[in-house]
Amino acid sequence: MTQAQWTAVDDYFNTLLVGPDDALDAAVEASEKAGLPAIQVAANQGKLLNLLARLQGARTVLEIGTLGGYSTIWLARALPEGGRLLTLESDPECAEVARGNIERAGLSEVVEIRVGRALDTLPELAEQGYGPFDVVFIDADKPSNPDYLAWSLRLTRPGSLIVADNVVRDGEVADGASDDPKVQGVRRFTELVAAEPTLTATALQTVGTKGYDGLLMALVTG
Repeated sequence: MTQAQWTAVDDYFNTLLVGPDDALDAAVEASEKAGLPAIQVAANQGKLLNLLARLQGARTVLEIGTLGGYSTIWLARALPEGGRLLTLESDPECAEVARGNIERAGLSEVVEIRVGRALDTLPELAEQGYGPFDVVFIDADKPSNPDYLAWSLRLTRPGSLIVADNVVRDGEVADGASDDPKVQGVRRFTELVAAEPTLTATALQTVGTKGYDGLLMALVTG
């Protein structure tokens, strides 16, 4: 199995099951032109997030890590009339690109972007009475994942879904001796999920246009 084959398989399924999308394609193009790293979720992964939010019957979504707004658009499209998505981005340049992409997609009335370190803005959300959120998507700096989990638990309810991206780290997550802080952040996050009695969770390895990685999904049960 090679990267070329993984990409070809993704292309096959995306052509049939996802299809072209002017707003999403424009979001990718605008992000590239702005020099943002091409680390947004793949098209089929975006569709998965959309389906998960719809299956949840989500009306409120919290996204930690906006980048150029690609996953934001997928998640916001899953919401019913009156639904709201709040997304947190530390980089003002990324937030500005995302704002344009979200506006182009016709979702400015659905999405609110908060600029600043998530570990600063998350306490503000709690103080301002935000939540509980039906879905939380964690896709930001991995060393902070344990802290993001703690705040996610505070800002959700039984029945909420927490999804974390990039948890496999090219397989390095299995290496407890890794000196990569991103790997250690994911490992600690996963250990905390496993030990948390109010969560039931699983993780999936993925291959495709984004290489070898994976997602962790946790349901709040109590």
